Parts: sequence; structure tokens; C-alpha cells
Amino acid sequence: MSVLVDRSSAVIIQGFTGQHATFHAEDAIAHGTNVVGGVTPGKGGTTHLGLPVFDSVADAVEETGANVSGIFAPPQVAIDALLETIEAGIDVAVIIADGVPVQDMIRTKRYLAGRQTTIIGPNSPGIITPGECKVGIMPSHIYTRGRIGVVSRSGTLNYEAVSQMSKLGLGQSTCVGIGGDPVNGTDFKTVLHAFENDDETDVVVMIGEIGGQQEVEAARWARQYMTKPLVAFVAGSSAPRGRRMGHAGAVINGDADTATAKLDAIEALGHHTVRNPADIGDVVLRAIKEAGEHHGRRGA
Repeated sequence: MSVLVDRSSAVIIQGFTGQHATFHAEDAIAHGTNVVGGVTPGKGGTTHLGLPVFDSVADAVEETGANVSGIFAPPQVAIDALLETIEAGIDVAVIIADGVPVQDMIRTKRYLAGRQTTIIGPNSPGIITPGECKVGIMPSHIYTRGRIGVVSRSGTLNYEAVSQMSKLGLGQSTCVGIGGDPVNGTDFKTVLHAFENDDETDVVVMIGEIGGQQEVEAARWARQYMTKPLVAFVAGSSAPRGRRMGHAGAVINGDADTATAKLDAIEALGHHTVRNPADIGDVVLRAIKEAGEHHGRRGA
């Protein structure tokens, strides 16, 4: 079992014949992803990377049975590509683009009500279940199969956490990059819920940033409903108030939005917290050991 994508996922790439989409599609295929084709309007009926190209997502779904899409469209048209994906009944859509207008995402989330598509992004590195399926721009070679779930707003911090864990022999079940924009298709709480229900995830790492209260709200939910250890890191401890730091959503608008305030709140809820990003792997290892000792005492 895994979260959202696995070896049975049938993946299409929107913007398939573009340079960046081609590069990452090749890596996904090499990683074992079941890429069944792609979409580039005007190039339907041709082939690319030995796979069929379609003019529309609806055509691709009808011909291939695709249920997952990686959207490599530029920000100006990313929402149009996403709406087409939703209409075609795709289960999981990953939006890579940075700079998608916030108003467009708000309208799209309203439109999504009652429909089945799970949106990852925008401004997302994607999602990967190591050895089974990769949709996005994650460097697949750093990921190893294991039992640690990772959900992050930052792509590079996702990579750093995975690198640290891999050096300690800790592999990942699934890693999800929800994206760094103010309005995400999928939030921390939704992904934590999926990890809680995943039999192959033992510990969850949540990597957040300054701005908003997503991380604390997810930690409150986890305190009440999660049985698995949660390890949290929030980036931006030295960020000044009111200045956007990299991602569009990474801006401190009030005292509760700071990294320190969020970590203090998460720690007060009883979860493991990391104050230095270099310690993520070590804290995860400690959380695993403490969880094992706790189960051992219960079984004694």
C-alpha cells in the first residue's frame, strides 16, 4: 500500500513534448513509473518517447485508462490544464508551475467540490512512492523504499530530509510536496490522514514554512486522530516580518506565523519537533526508537 500513487497508477504528462516534461518523464519511466502517454494540443496522433501523444486529457483517459496526471504547463495556462484534467475524471493531478494566480486556485477549489480529483500543488516538486511511481521533478535516485512518510511545502527541504534519512538506512513509503503557494490543492492534514491509514507508513515527517497555520492545524488533528509519531520542522526561523521568503506563501503576517511559534505550538501538542534542519534524520530515528520502546512496554 502507498499514498495516492503506486505501481498500478497509469500516468499521463500534460505538456508532454516540452523540454522539461520530456526530461522528467524519462526519469519517471526509468524509475518504474507506468507512464502511458501524454498530452500536447495539436500533436495528437504522434508519438513521443515511444508513447502516444493526445490532443486532450479526455482522449488520453479514454484510450489509456490514465488516472494520474503530471501538469507541466506554464503558470498562465496551468489552471486551464487542471480544469481539463478534473473534467476527464483524473484521480490525482500534480501541478509543477510556480506563479499560478491565487484567485484561479481559489475558484478551482470551489469548482472541485463534489469531484474526485486530488490536486497536488501548484508550486510543487510532485509526489513519489519510491520504486513504484514518480510524478513531478523530484530526483528519484535519492529516494529509497521504506516506512517513513514525508509531506513538505518545500521541495529542497524534502530532498534534504530524504538524504539524511537514507544515510541512516531509513527509506520512505511516499513523499508528497504540497507546494509553497498560499492556496494549495492538498493540505497537510489531508496527507497526514492518508499516511495514518497507510499500513506501510510507521512515522510521518511534516516540513513546513513560515506563513499561515496549516502546520499547527494539522498537528492538532494529529494529536487527536493519529496513532503514528509525527516529526515536524518549520523553516524560516530568521525570516523578518512581512517579507516573502522564496515561496509565495512564506510570509509572516502575525506572531503566530513565525517558525518558532509554530514549532512551540506543535511541541506543546506532544509531537517531535526539529529546530535545526541538519537534525531531521536524527530526530526521525529517535521517534522510531521511542515508538518501539513504547510498544515494547505495552506488550510486556
